[in-house]
Amino acid sequence: MTPENRTLLLDFEKPLFELEARINQIRELAEENNVDVSEQIRQLEARAVQLRQEIFSGLSPGQRLQLARHPRRPSTLDYIQAISDEWMELHGDRGGSDDPALVGGVGRLGGCSVVMLGHQKGRDTKDNIARNFGQASPGGYRKALRLMEHADRFGMPILTFIDTPGAWAGVKAEQLGQGEAIAYNLREMFKFDVPIICTVIGEGGSGGALGIGVGERLLMFEHSVYTVATPEACAAILWRDAAKAPEAAAALKMTALDLKELGIIDQILLEPVGGAHSDPLTAASILKEALLQNLETLNQMTPGQRRELRYQKFRSIGVFTELSA
Repeated sequence: MTPENRTLLLDFEKPLFELEARINQIRELAEENNVDVSEQIRQLEARAVQLRQEIFSGLSPGQRLQLARHPRRPSTLDYIQAISDEWMELHGDRGGSDDPALVGGVGRLGGCSVVMLGHQKGRDTKDNIARNFGQASPGGYRKALRLMEHADRFGMPILTFIDTPGAWAGVKAEQLGQGEAIAYNLREMFKFDVPIICTVIGEGGSGGALGIGVGERLLMFEHSVYTVATPEACAAILWRDAAKAPEAAAALKMTALDLKELGIIDQILLEPVGGAHSDPLTAASILKEALLQNLETLNQMTPGQRRELRYQKFRSIGVFTELSA
């Protein structure tokens, strides 16, 4: 492992890293001294595989959040370039803005013309600053709406990829109408005739995620999160202590398993053992297969059936019980 990758190591991954480092050390010593330790190495490698499965099958909500925020986790552009046959990015909201935190364009998926768009985070500090850490401005949501209207006009399915801690919450964003831009997107997305499939690929936070999150199908990667507020914000509000973020993460029910059980999402996309960042091409292949399967089903419906499915999906979210006096 390179020094750069070592700094990106998560706490719960350290036992696995130490075991793999020991295996490499034994292998190098054996080669230098011309000693056959293939059987011992085979046993240690089997143990490493077992340990990896144990670690990643029993992650807490807080640990899944760490994976969702991993700087090497595949981004919207990574997935688009991996799954599309052709791809052309389009720019601008036709109002003077071109937000780099929300990207989109036209492409082909499995021979079908589609519009793909989503939040885009950066790879390093400089790139993250340029992308505003994936927190879209009002212009970003208006650009997304322009692309979705284009898709609806020309009968192209809409595929959105959600990966944001939330919409940009700066004073300038409010001055430019952040709340109005998101609300307008919500209303308009319910009207579109074409299929809409939304996928949470990393961190889905608050209205920033919902601004491109209305569709007949909501998919979610295994180690992604989808929540009304970040655990840090939730902890600061409830306990006035951001250090209680792990407790907030558990209480928010923000993991894919929780949300599938609650009926919020439709499908969990399993990730390679070790997370999507450990094998991005396999993760992209899993995503592409799921999108094609869902598109095949949705394309068999009429526009009216798709709009009704979309409407009923969101009407059924949120269950309450009325207690009599």
